[in-house]
Amino acid sequence: MKWLALGFALLLFACGESGGDDDAGRGVDGAAAPDGGGAEGVDGGARDAGSDASTPPDGGDPADGGAPADPWACGPPLGARLHPDGDLEVRVHAPNATRVELALFAAPIGETERLRLPLERDADGRFALRVEAAALEEAELPGADGALYYGLRAWGPNWPFDPAWEPGTETGRVADVDAAGHRMNPNKLLIDPYALELSHDPIGPAQRDYGPFLTDPDNRARDSAPNAPKGVVVACAPGHAGPPRALHDDVVYEVHLRGFTMADPSVPEAERGTYAGAARKARWLAELGVTAIELLPLHETPNDQNPLTPDAAGDNYWGYSSLSYFAPDRRYAADRSPGGPTRELRAMVEAFHAEGIKVFVDVVYNHTAEGGARGGAATILSWRGLDNAGFYALAEDPADYVNSNGVGPNVNTAEPLAQELVLASLRYWHEELGVDGFRFDLASVVANGCARACYRFDRAFPERIAAELARPAAGGPGVDLIAEAWGTAPGTYQVGHFPAGWASWNDRYRDALRRDLNRLGREALPLRELLRRLSGSPDLYEDDGRTPGASVNFVVAHDGLTLHDLFRHDGKDNAQPWPWGPSDGGTDNDLASSHGGDPARQATVTRTAMALLALSAGVPMFNGGDESGRTLRANNNPYNIDSEANWLRWPGDPLHDAELEAFTARLFAFRAAHAALRPARHWRVFGDADGDGLTEVRWFRDDGAFVDDAYLDAGDRHFVAWQLDGDELGDEAASLFFAYNGWDGTIRAAVPAAPEGTRWRRVMDTSAAGEGFGWVREGGAAGEVVEGPVDVAGRSVVGLVAR
Repeated sequence: MKWLALGFALLLFACGESGGDDDAGRGVDGAAAPDGGGAEGVDGGARDAGSDASTPPDGGDPADGGAPADPWACGPPLGARLHPDGDLEVRVHAPNATRVELALFAAPIGETERLRLPLERDADGRFALRVEAAALEEAELPGADGALYYGLRAWGPNWPFDPAWEPGTETGRVADVDAAGHRMNPNKLLIDPYALELSHDPIGPAQRDYGPFLTDPDNRARDSAPNAPKGVVVACAPGHAGPPRALHDDVVYEVHLRGFTMADPSVPEAERGTYAGAARKARWLAELGVTAIELLPLHETPNDQNPLTPDAAGDNYWGYSSLSYFAPDRRYAADRSPGGPTRELRAMVEAFHAEGIKVFVDVVYNHTAEGGARGGAATILSWRGLDNAGFYALAEDPADYVNSNGVGPNVNTAEPLAQELVLASLRYWHEELGVDGFRFDLASVVANGCARACYRFDRAFPERIAAELARPAAGGPGVDLIAEAWGTAPGTYQVGHFPAGWASWNDRYRDALRRDLNRLGREALPLRELLRRLSGSPDLYEDDGRTPGASVNFVVAHDGLTLHDLFRHDGKDNAQPWPWGPSDGGTDNDLASSHGGDPARQATVTRTAMALLALSAGVPMFNGGDESGRTLRANNNPYNIDSEANWLRWPGDPLHDAELEAFTARLFAFRAAHAALRPARHWRVFGDADGDGLTEVRWFRDDGAFVDDAYLDAGDRHFVAWQLDGDELGDEAASLFFAYNGWDGTIRAAVPAAPEGTRWRRVMDTSAAGEGFGWVREGGAAGEVVEGPVDVAGRSVVGLVAR
């Protein structure tokens, strides 16, 4: 370990208060599609109110409480930490590098390093360095804003170290990429893969193109340091423990952090689109019936570019392009001072926890923002320049990569270097930031067991993640793990095949409901598929002992049409002018229908889709804004639309549907009140544990007869009803009965006898007939008594409760 002379106590930007607790069409190609906050970063440009990088946040000195006695007692085992005496310690793992240097800066942009110091390999094989405080003071570090900015320079087999090398030269270079796939280039300042915050994005007001970061002949000798994103040295602090609730009891609300509050007049203007703004919506979400908010990626992503031009060109709104797996995105913070994004995110998590709401985060461990390469020409921002062959899956040609995600090179999670990075990232966001769960973008790519030139699904790494982190199915400590269990390469579709401890987005559920609601008369629609999906998909999950909580049910998600548009358009329209588009990509098979342009039918089908979601076994998830009729005018891939068109609408906006929002709240209050709808295991169709003559679930035709194989497989049967034995399923109601009519016309459906001593009461009707009581009675409150058959209008659901 390298030691330098001793000195003063360096100002420490703590991350917490003292003692504190199938997107393949998204069009982001990593190297060429940053998304910006540009002038909103810590790069010295104009900032929103309250974002002065030189001013500590409210609450006083950011060094409040000082550094922990052991700065490595929390947080990842690598990165940069400050000791209580002001010494800076840096640890880097780069097995294929021959030399790594630490570069320290007084400002994030426009300066060369004040200090450049070599790290030395320690006994564990890592590169390490401890810089004493006096050396920092002598170099006038930290700078005027009190923050310490840093980056790394690396040498390796393709570019051996030469003492004569200076930034901006090619001294020592052998090749841009060698036969082993190494791409070290000391002219490219590297983001520390374990940095806890980043200063800014590669593209912003001070740097409009990727030139300094490229390794083509015209750019390989350009020193990227003046423009490159820097790590910001911050301390870690323990996170806030969230609800231990089992996943099958959750209702998930998927939403983009920025889009959630950017247009919300109830949020102070300076906090709109930020962690602080989202925190203000915790009570509203709880009243809506949401128990888990699933946020699109929060890792630092190239989005500082977005506001530079009033269009969608090159923008990255969704954020599926990570620059760091530890740093929270600075653009999403109202407080953009060093340490501010981390503090603000932690405070947001605590605000949601206070309302009983879990926080899930979408994570993108399948590819990074560095993008692809063309031979020796590549973008170098971080991992590629430190250990290209260790972090990425190489093709047979070492200058090329395996891409099973449709966006960029696979992160090489078959190798320990990338596996440890992913695990450390997950632990940090859970243990230090308080996050309760993770949705893995294109998770099948993360499960690639082939380290070179191929794809092979392997459960070993997902099993390791689950063993170390997963919450038990019955609830308790740990995290909820949710897989998007597909990619773009052959063999990547793995819905139902992830190991115990994992749930997955269930696209089979999505497609079954869309087909039954939208494809009448156009496709054969066997009811068996619909019944399986309403039952929690036992055919996908039960054989290995998993529960309905393994199935995350959804009708729409962020990629694809909104719920409103799914039932009002016959397909996508992505070529719209700004602010609604244009966007490229997006599926051509949304299974959408305009229902002949009939507004009443469209409204009924929208309510019915939400109702079926709430009545299904499994974990319901809906997209932010679906509760109030959000429309994107049929743009089904708005990954690049950072505009008012893509932000949620709130009361007072003419596009906000208050009636639908009230219906949604009552609907999920009904689900919360009935344990039979949230089974901890799959409904049993045989046996009668309590001797009341009922199985846990019974399925009926409209004439009152039980369904049989011929009925389920016919392809032209569009009515089904089901009865749940509330007593056996721990429900407060003796029994529940639901009837779904997928036909256009009304059907008079037989109703089974109510359990002895009870009477059926109508508590739900998604057709126009239910408008008088708001379509659903909250919590199943007493409704009109039903004797005999019920009329079920076309494309609607009727619900009865026996009391």
